[in-house]
Amino acid sequence: MTVLVASDLDRTLIYSTAALGLTMPDPVAPRLLCVEVHESKPLSYMTETAAGLLAELTADPTVVFVPTTTRTRKQYQRIRFPGRPAPYAICANGGQLLVDGVADRDWRRQVADRLARECAPLEEVHQHLLATADPAWLRKARLAEDLFAYLVVERDLVPDEWVKALSEWAEARGWAVSLQGRKIYAVPRPLTKSAAMHEVARRTGATTTLAAGDSLLDADLLLAADAGWRPGHGELADAAWTAPSVTALTTAGVLAGEEILRAFTREAGRLGRLGA
Repeated sequence: MTVLVASDLDRTLIYSTAALGLTMPDPVAPRLLCVEVHESKPLSYMTETAAGLLAELTADPTVVFVPTTTRTRKQYQRIRFPGRPAPYAICANGGQLLVDGVADRDWRRQVADRLARECAPLEEVHQHLLATADPAWLRKARLAEDLFAYLVVERDLVPDEWVKALSEWAEARGWAVSLQGRKIYAVPRPLTKSAAMHEVARRTGATTTLAAGDSLLDADLLLAADAGWRPGHGELADAAWTAPSVTALTTAGVLAGEEILRAFTREAGRLGRLGA
């Protein structure tokens, strides 16, 4: 029996300083392990306990751990996870499938063909973002892997009405909008983490899939998995979103990542015993 574990990264398994959510007294705060450095500065963390759980999970020969992220390949490759290196990784919200760190060209072509058939072109969406975003709160506008667009903004200054109008405009063109921290993503609806997860499951012969994620862009992944978990923070928690196969955790911040890894390890072990 092979168990595929597909997990979102930012604010699910790894956390920036701003997202740690350390509300306990300082003397009892968890010890942290830095797993990402950017421009010579520490950027993302896990608890040391979570790091140990991930190392244990990836050491299990019946488990295929698949980091699953909206990050670009370059952004993903800054992360240094504990444990055995992941043989597969899903980047750019499913637009890039890495096999031993190398992008799979056949998968990328399949994705490009589907996007061309099913949604408005990236350039149209990008130009709309630039034309409607207010310079008062816009800090950066970026394209990711020539697949989707995102804005870096001053979140407190962005009008809710603007986000709602953008979502409606995008929906009519086959795109989705997701607000995650200081980033506003515009992503083609056919570009999904779940499609890439199914492809990895096919290649590995996985009989069971487990997943975790915190944002609206993770909903399809959670629904496609046999069992899923979402933390007590993020877009899905804010919307009180859940599903019959999804466990809605109440734990928020970096300790939610620890709880998710405990759940993965526990469920993979249970499935392994059933298959033995």
